Amino acid sequence: MKIAILSRDGSLYSCKRLREAGEARGHQIDVIDPLSCYMNINSAAPSVHYRGRQLDKYHAVIPRIGSAITFYGTAVLRQFEMLGSFPLNESVAITRAKDKLRSMQILAREGIDLPTTGFAHSPDDTADLIDLVGGAPLVVKLVEGTQGIGVVLAETRQAAESVIDAFRGLNAHILVQEFIREANGCDIRCLVVGKRVVAAIERQAKAGDFRSNLHRGGTARNVAITPQEKAMAVKAALTLGLDVAGVDILRAARGPLVMEVNASPGLEGIENTTGLDIAGMMIDYIEMRAKPGFRLKSGG
Repeated sequence: MKIAILSRDGSLYSCKRLREAGEARGHQIDVIDPLSCYMNINSAAPSVHYRGRQLDKYHAVIPRIGSAITFYGTAVLRQFEMLGSFPLNESVAITRAKDKLRSMQILAREGIDLPTTGFAHSPDDTADLIDLVGGAPLVVKLVEGTQGIGVVLAETRQAAESVIDAFRGLNAHILVQEFIREANGCDIRCLVVGKRVVAAIERQAKAGDFRSNLHRGGTARNVAITPQEKAMAVKAALTLGLDVAGVDILRAARGPLVMEVNASPGLEGIENTTGLDIAGMMIDYIEMRAKPGFRLKSGG
């Protein structure tokens, strides 16, 4: 098969591993920078052009689209979908997952347990917003943040008010979320491919921090997850329409809670920790799904 990886940087670990896994199975793998693509949008002969030439059709496309280019990156992916390429995560599912507020509303609507979360715009609402999530300590998040950037733990009510007002002064959209103290700076990253959890690791924040992201100095180890956690991770991915997802779960006193669903989960930490060939599993899934007669699940 001909498979395109939509990524701005083919030297990143995840892109290299996906390319290696695809080529090891005899596929042609091309890494394409979505920002260098331009499109002819019409009903008769839609096309994607790249650096001065029209691209041939691809059997499948693997989107590795960063938050900074979500709008244009998903537009390019939609064009490949129009041409009949199988997307390993559809454009509509990616836009759902990239919008933290929208994704949490969708998950909550489907009965998936989450940390209590507030969202507001007017500075007059600060005090009641803090009470909504149970008071301090609480977590303030930028809606557009990734990899732990734009996430602040406010230990006291005064600190929470200051952080919220500061973010609002920048005209930034924020979420206010209860702090799950009993998680002790740990979360569970479940890697979902298709309808099953293929790997899970426990991530521990570095000393003095509460963010467990490996990019922020956290550590990881293998972990056994419960049937409830496994079912929750799969349901969260399917609810957002994702074929591949990194589902982050917190172990709270009242049970597991979905903290976030990532549409482009990094492979380095989970492959190195578990020793599993996650990239190969993703290519295997494409081989199974990218067949003649494939139709998109969700539409536009």
